[in-house]
Amino acid sequence: MKINDIKELENMAKKVRRGIIEAVYNGQSGHPGGSLSVADILTVLYFNQLNIDEKNPNWENRDRLVLSKGHCSPALYSCLANRGFFPVEDLKTFRNINSYLQGHPDMKKTPGVDMTTGSLGQGLSAGVGMAIAGKMDKKDYRVYCILGDGEIEEGQIWEAVMSAKKYKLDNLCVVVDNNNLQIDGTVEEVMSPYPIDEKFRNFGFEIIKIDGHNIQEIIDAFDVAKNVKDKPVCIIAKTIKGKGISYMENQVGWHGKAPNEEQYKMAMEELA
Repeated sequence: MKINDIKELENMAKKVRRGIIEAVYNGQSGHPGGSLSVADILTVLYFNQLNIDEKNPNWENRDRLVLSKGHCSPALYSCLANRGFFPVEDLKTFRNINSYLQGHPDMKKTPGVDMTTGSLGQGLSAGVGMAIAGKMDKKDYRVYCILGDGEIEEGQIWEAVMSAKKYKLDNLCVVVDNNNLQIDGTVEEVMSPYPIDEKFRNFGFEIIKIDGHNIQEIIDAFDVAKNVKDKPVCIIAKTIKGKGISYMENQVGWHGKAPNEEQYKMAMEELA
């Protein structure tokens, strides 16, 4: 199910955003801001880039995706649902105690989830392990790991980065969702990771900088990353927290808050 047309991908990204709002509204809990900022990137991955099979979620040769910023699971679930891993209608069960769509991704319960995440800073270590395994097993699959810009304040990230360079993991592509906001404010106010590009470059990564909401730029970045040899790639995607919903955009208060009925209707109208 590969979509090559830019307009079709933009429309799919809107559907993914509607799924995000549907999930968080019905659960009356969750993290819409960062889910919306990463929606375009995940849409391109799931509908244009990843070599996966929704009928065989555990296919041995599939590409892997680790959503290290696991609290943004609504974006991942919406992509998986629209890709056909499970019914879109099930997004309404998000964070229900009996649902398989919990607040953070669970690889044992949710079809299409490659790694359980949620404790920030740990996902890249898992991604590095997957990439090393791919090299050892002489597999062609690629591993993608999505990090938050606030998340890279975690020290374990940089241990994983050093390992990725040491083992020349050119099958690993890291994406930093650089929306510049975390739960307590801007990333500069909390603990500045800037300059992100120079940090990853100094640790031996190939750097690609893009507009994380420009579908063509996202596609081009992933295509370039596939041709980098003997070192891992870091794509730094400049994004807007809450992208696509006027009253949520660049508002730190929407990091982890569900819309009320009026706000839900307004959001769905904007995404129509």
